Amino acid sequence: MAGKKQFDMDAALDAAMIQFWRAGYADTSLDDLSRATGLNRSSIYASLGDKDTLFLRCLDRYAARYGDKYAEALSGAGADPHAAVRAFFDVTLARIADPELPDGCLVAQSAMAIPVLSAAVAARAKEALGFQCSRLRAALAAGGLAGQEAGAFADHVAAVNQSLAVMSRAGAGPARLRAVVGVTLDALSRAAGPPQHRG
Repeated sequence: MAGKKQFDMDAALDAAMIQFWRAGYADTSLDDLSRATGLNRSSIYASLGDKDTLFLRCLDRYAARYGDKYAEALSGAGADPHAAVRAFFDVTLARIADPELPDGCLVAQSAMAIPVLSAAVAARAKEALGFQCSRLRAALAAGGLAGQEAGAFADHVAAVNQSLAVMSRAGAGPARLRAVVGVTLDALSRAAGPPQHRG
């Protein structure tokens, strides 16, 4: 109808995601979500679900948005695992550097809040972390690391990646974060050896 503003589901979910990302699940109230989305409480329930349902939708949205970028970064791991892991970290560093986004990582925040989350939300947070480790393990194995070594490096890279988000929230600047990444990349170079040039 002319003159009537249409409800934008994507915009509302993005606004809710940013609110959860900025304040965390426990410290985000329905009033906060109402202010962020521009919807009243009843409209939030009708259009987006209760707080747990909405948070799960936001967590899935976040994981899909950045998961695709991480997958693209790691796609060249078979030829050069070092460059692929550097590109993986670059996704995180670019997100941290974006002034339009909150500091930190929604998945990392959710993992730290697991003791106060509902069982369903806690399970989804664990699942998101586990999927990142699995993605890294597969990429490093494709790059030539043996099974156990690929698994250990995947866990390490995932842990460092989450720590970057935590450090950025605590005020660490880009140079310090890149220095942390550099230590991991140096260790990976020693483990993986020179890039494999495949025709």
